[in-house]
This record gives sequence, C-alpha cells and structure tokens, in this order.
Amino acid sequence: MNRKIATAVMLASAVGLAACSKKAPETLPPAPVETGSGQTGPQVQPTGPQVGTQQHFAAAVGSATTIYFDTDRYNIDSQDAAALQAQAQYFARYPQVTFTIEGHADERGTREYNLALGERRANAAKSYLVSLGVDANRISVLSYGKERPVALGSDESSWAQNRRAASVIIN
Repeated sequence: MNRKIATAVMLASAVGLAACSKKAPETLPPAPVETGSGQTGPQVQPTGPQVGTQQHFAAAVGSATTIYFDTDRYNIDSQDAAALQAQAQYFARYPQVTFTIEGHADERGTREYNLALGERRANAAKSYLVSLGVDANRISVLSYGKERPVALGSDESSWAQNRRAASVIIN
C-alpha cells in the first residue's frame, strides 16, 4: 500500500509541476544576425521599393536613369558616361534584372529620321553598358523617335529634354 501512496504522490507532484510550467510563446523573436563588428542584433527587413522595379532602380541611381544628347548626335559624352557607370554598378549588383533602353528624339525632323536616331542613341547606351560588363542579353533596345516627348514645348529647353535614352526595368 505504501507503494501505491508513493506513486500517487509522485504523479500528483508531476501534474502539479506540469501545470506551473510556462507555455511557449506563439511567435518567436527573430534570431540574432551577425553584424560587421562581430556583434549580434535583430534582423532588419529593408524598406522601400522592391528590388527589380523601376522605383528601386531610380532610387539607386537617381537621375542617371536617363542620358541626354546634343542635336542630331548619339555619342556618349563624359556626363552620359558617369550616368551609365552608375547604371552598370546597379546592374552588376542585381544580375537578375533585365531592362530596355528607350531612344528618343525631339520633334524636329521626319518620323523615320527620328526613329533611326532614337535607335542609334539607345544602341550607343547599350554598347557602353556592355563595355562596362553588363550582359547584352539583359538589354533590349527600343526607339520611340519623337513619339513620346517628356516636354511639349517647341523651344530649345524642351527639345533638349526630349533628346534622350532612358533605361527602363522590365518586370
């Protein structure tokens, strides 16, 4: 009989202790991550535009998404080169991103001339990016000629804004 009492006391103790134990939390905190200084801290999710979107690209390179040309020209000058170098750095960092370079012209000249000029401008930008190590297979070229102006005036300021090659991310 002592044995039955001892077993009962032991079971009652075990049940009592089990009732006092803490429950596991429903959600666990994030695991610590290693920082550059060897310390650990919580993992922080990045905020802002999603990688691979035009918004992310524009946030990363600023106004360098577009380069501008002189009248009837498609050569890459030093200012264009700096913008394209910023683009190349972005595309090197995100090799999964594909994009189109859109060539544009101002309103002067025939439709056919401006389409050809826009294509030469887009191809000049593409060639420069490829020379900086961007895979040519990631880049499409498209010319809009004078069909998609960003400035609608018929003056030098408007024309200068419309003579451009713009890099646009493909989603």
